[in-house]
Amino acid sequence: MSDVAASAEPTLRTPRERARAQTIADIVRLGREHLATHGAAALSLRAVARDLGVVSSAIYRYVANRDELLTLLLVDAYNELGDEVGAAVGAEPEQDYAGRFRALGLALRTWALREPARYGLLFGSPVPGYQAPAGQTTTPGTRVIYSLVGILDAAYRAGELTPPPARAAVVPSALAADFDAIRAGLGLAVPDSLLANGTLVWTSLFGAVSFEVFGQYGADTFSARDELFAHHLAVLAAMAGFTGG
Repeated sequence: MSDVAASAEPTLRTPRERARAQTIADIVRLGREHLATHGAAALSLRAVARDLGVVSSAIYRYVANRDELLTLLLVDAYNELGDEVGAAVGAEPEQDYAGRFRALGLALRTWALREPARYGLLFGSPVPGYQAPAGQTTTPGTRVIYSLVGILDAAYRAGELTPPPARAAVVPSALAADFDAIRAGLGLAVPDSLLANGTLVWTSLFGAVSFEVFGQYGADTFSARDELFAHHLAVLAAMAGFTGG
């Protein structure tokens, strides 16, 4: 968020606006460091102010409280993850839907392993006493899933997604109503059975990454972590119904 704010319409900014944007960017940078060192629950604006070299009262001109700092860090992390996933997907041929899915999964894992504290802020345990404001976090927070849905829908429209067997394709009526709303809201063509499988692919992908980031496998269970994740992606691609790659 801060990087976007600092770069948007630079020729229209006054010196004061540029200075303010830079200060907020510095606060977010220091907030990242404190998040990695101390964790989200122990995040302190006073400590950030100290490292910024200003008195604690001065920082409140830029960030009102700890919750606002957490929101800035959430949006910053969501956008960085979304940018890296988007770049990885965009580097694959447009018609290589299975390749784009693999690129999305690998980019997600790469970012999460490089930024475990920030991944934990996004997808780990809730921070006690903090409620993310939906109006600020919904759009950046849905970039990866929207990218995944876009790949699935494009593959289906191109005839590159195989529906599951008839027995597995039956979706309960209450769930079908949810899928109708999703299809209408996002302009999708993917049928219920593939949306149901895609939902499982989504949760399984993040589950596999979370297990690795949070050490749930244990220290000695798997030494070939790259190969394990590649296998996960192959299985999930088959579950999604990709026919190519």
